[in-house]
Amino acid sequence: MELAQVRLLVSDFAACYRFYAEVLGLKPQSGATEGPYEKFSPAIGSAGIALQDRVMMAEVLGELGDSATGHRSLVVLRVDDLDTYCAQITERGATLLHGPAALTDRMRVAHLKDPEGNLVELQEWLLLRG
Repeated sequence: MELAQVRLLVSDFAACYRFYAEVLGLKPQSGATEGPYEKFSPAIGSAGIALQDRVMMAEVLGELGDSATGHRSLVVLRVDDLDTYCAQITERGATLLHGPAALTDRMRVAHLKDPEGNLVELQEWLLLRG
């Protein structure tokens, strides 16, 4: 397992994009200034943080509102075989909220919550960026 990123669920994507790119000076991956998703990397190291539009995640899970009173973060873990891993963790007591299912043509995901209610996304990457 590999920690892929910490993702912040945001309501004002453009303002948050400007903050991380222009104020903090992190390098955006794609330049998607209006969202719904962007990953930022520091000058040194491979770990990064990402922004995701709150409404997009609300559509996936069917439970998040569009205000900042809901979930604010999402821990993302990459696994090699999503179906097998989900079967293993449900046998150990996890309850999946969504998935495994395709999110894009590049990845499949599943979502669950930790005991405090924090969201966790499990990802299986189908296609790697070239």
